[in-house]
Order: sequence, then C-alpha cells, then structure tokens
Amino acid sequence: MTAGTDLRPPRVQPAAERTKRVEPGKHWWRRPWRAPLGPLGLVVVAFLAYSLPPYLAFDPARSRVPSTFPAHYLFLVGHVVFGSIAMVTALLQVWPWIRRKHPVLHRYSGRAYVFAGVLPSGLLALTIGAATPYGPVTRASDVLLAVLWLGTTWAGYRAARERRFGDHRRWMVRSFALTMSIILNRLIGPIAAIFLGPQLATTFGGSEIALTQSIAALGAWVSWTVALIAAQLWLDRKPNRRARV
Repeated sequence: MTAGTDLRPPRVQPAAERTKRVEPGKHWWRRPWRAPLGPLGLVVVAFLAYSLPPYLAFDPARSRVPSTFPAHYLFLVGHVVFGSIAMVTALLQVWPWIRRKHPVLHRYSGRAYVFAGVLPSGLLALTIGAATPYGPVTRASDVLLAVLWLGTTWAGYRAARERRFGDHRRWMVRSFALTMSIILNRLIGPIAAIFLGPQLATTFGGSEIALTQSIAALGAWVSWTVALIAAQLWLDRKPNRRARV
C-alpha cells in the first residue's frame, strides 16, 4: 500500500443536489403576475382618485353618466364605491407575500372582495347597465359583464369553501381581470374618440348621439373581453421547461 493514498470511496452527490437549479434573479417584466403589483397599485390609486370624487360628493350634477331614472345616481354611487372596494381588495388577494405570510389576512380580504365589493357592485351594475344611456349595444355588454363578474367571483368563492384551491385560483384570476377591466375601458374610450371623431359628418351622418354610443360600445365590449381573454391565456400558458425540471 502506497503511503498517503486515500482509499475512501468518492462521495456520491445526492439526487436532490444534482437536480437542484439555482434560478437567476428575474426582472419584474419576466414575472407578469407578481412584480407589476406596484405599478398596478399606482394605476388603481390614480384611477380611483379620478373616478371617486364626483360620486363621494353626492351631487348628481357632477355625475359623468346621465341619469335615466330617479334613483340612477344613487345606484351609480353605490356601484362605484363598492367597485372601489373590490379593486383595492383584489390587489391584496393577488399579492403573493400576503398569501404566503398572512393567510388569515388573505381570507378576510377575500371575503371583503366578494361580499363588500363584487356582489353589491355587480348587482347594482345589472340595474344601471340595463338602463345605460349609451344605447343597446353598450347595454348588452354592461349586463353580460355584470353577470360574468358575479358568476366568476361566486364560483371562486364556492371553490375555496369546498377547498378546491386550484379551481379557486383560476376563477379568481378571471374575476380579477373583470374587476380591473374598467381601467382598460377608460383608456379605450379616448382612443376610439380620436379615430371615430373625424367621421362624425360621414359615417355617423352628423349625429353626435350615434358617435357617442359607438365610442361607448367599443370601450364597453373591447375592455372586458380583452381582459378576460388575456387572463385565460395566462391560465392556459405552458409551464417553463426549467420550472418543470
């Protein structure tokens, strides 16, 4: 035997260590569900700062939507206030840190999202949507949106109660998309006005009512359908190969 020779068998690396991968830090734009919560939160705050004041003043003259029946403004105030609660609590629901570290807060904010946000706001939306002054095309969109918003939210709540958390998450992603689609609606309206405005004398025969209804209809339909399709594509995306490994 040669002096100094190490006869110990070579160390076999455990399978867990061999397959472990050290994930490099990802930029926020490569984590579309988690990191943009900060920018999205700022967008929500800015949106609420613009949308709430005319309705918190309880002055019908400041309403941005013409009234079509005596209680229309009160219904609209309720819809906006409860919808604002839904938007704020929706951000708390999708915040990964809260879900991991504070599950009790996640549950309570989820109940607030459902019962103090979506359900009252959605039920009021059925009424004011059916009586919208922006024409039958927008009316159909508003009512359908309200039904889908209520339906996806209730399906998500029931799934959580039955401890089907995978289904709960998928339904709540759809509900979240519909909740935030109002922001997209407010962005599409001005863009539609820019493109359709010059056609007032031709396409719309000089009718400002027809132009206004067309702009409103485009914003109403495109906003929530695009948001819902984007949410479904995100849910149906194929997992990253490295994540599968």
